[in-house]
Amino acid sequence: MSIKLVAVDMDGTLLNENNSLSPKTIKVVKAAKKHGIKVVLCTGRPLTGVTPFLNELGLTEATDYVITFNGALVQNTATREILVRHTLNYDQYLELETLARQIGSHLHAEDNQFIYTANRDISPYTVGESALVNMPVRFRHVDEIAPNKAFSKVMLIDEPAVLAEAKAKIPADFFDRYQFVQSEAYFLEVLNKNAGKGNGLRDLANALNIDQSEVMAIGDQGNDLSMLAYAGLPVAMDNAIPELKQIAKVVTKSNHEGQDGVAYAIETYAFESQA
Repeated sequence: MSIKLVAVDMDGTLLNENNSLSPKTIKVVKAAKKHGIKVVLCTGRPLTGVTPFLNELGLTEATDYVITFNGALVQNTATREILVRHTLNYDQYLELETLARQIGSHLHAEDNQFIYTANRDISPYTVGESALVNMPVRFRHVDEIAPNKAFSKVMLIDEPAVLAEAKAKIPADFFDRYQFVQSEAYFLEVLNKNAGKGNGLRDLANALNIDQSEVMAIGDQGNDLSMLAYAGLPVAMDNAIPELKQIAKVVTKSNHEGQDGVAYAIETYAFESQA
């Protein structure tokens, strides 16, 4: 069966080692769109952190979609209409904020506009995330946040060793009630139990009447596991973690410019499936 939708992770996958799009990748993604293949960026970033790349790739029409916040939101790139929403409420935020202090980790929370932190000693990883996704940081005590606030995700953030130690202290019942994804060694993202890239991809494919067997997904990190598990054709980058390569049907080249693993995968598997 031919590939009709390609879901692509961004950091470490679509973007090269310079955190940019290579000319080859841009060319192939635009060609895929002309072939009638939907290319959907599937990322932990908010829409603000994706928009410049959507513009470069020409994925800005009413028929284009993006999966943001690791599947918490599925949005139309032109209208910004939210097709799917799996967010965290204020009480959940309070519970996770308390947990972070108990286990000794920094924490911040993101909605569609800002990054919120109640840590006076703001983590440098929060500052880095702010720059990466083009979202301002707001220092707010938990009592200053409106009870009707909805968060797309909450992130435990710290030095890898500190975060690993903190993660080991999380009570088991939290893993039953929330979705945890390790997007980087210094990022442990906490989502609505119904969120996740795999669920977001499934919901979008269903809305577009695209069969699971017609979906290809490409990724490199732990937060891509559910996405590859859903896809009919799961593709791991050569620079992917071992766990991702284990569930992939094929391994493409790395994200380094000159290898252009995403472009290679689309040309080799998506285009060939339509031949």
